[in-house]
Amino acid sequence: MAKGLFSTLNLSYHSTEWVFRNFSFLLFLSFLALLYIANAHFAEKNVREIQALQKKIKELKWEYTSIKSETMYKSIQSQMDANLEQSGLDLAKQGPKVIEIK
Repeated sequence: MAKGLFSTLNLSYHSTEWVFRNFSFLLFLSFLALLYIANAHFAEKNVREIQALQKKIKELKWEYTSIKSETMYKSIQSQMDANLEQSGLDLAKQGPKVIEIK
């Protein structure tokens, strides 16, 4: 009885036979697994690249805002007057003249 049970459950023979019968399907499953892994790596690489670009964009926005505020501050008439006094020029104190054409 025990000998018959072990011969029926001979997994090495049955598993080998099963593998050879389904070899093409196993190759297909292996290919799909390889494709899945490659896709995951590609997606991770793209995510890292997107995050790096977002960080760079944020830094460039900060730089733009800083330069813009500095330019606006330096373009105020009092600041321009102070900068021109250092070079020996003096702006008129009454402001710009309006020219009207009739």
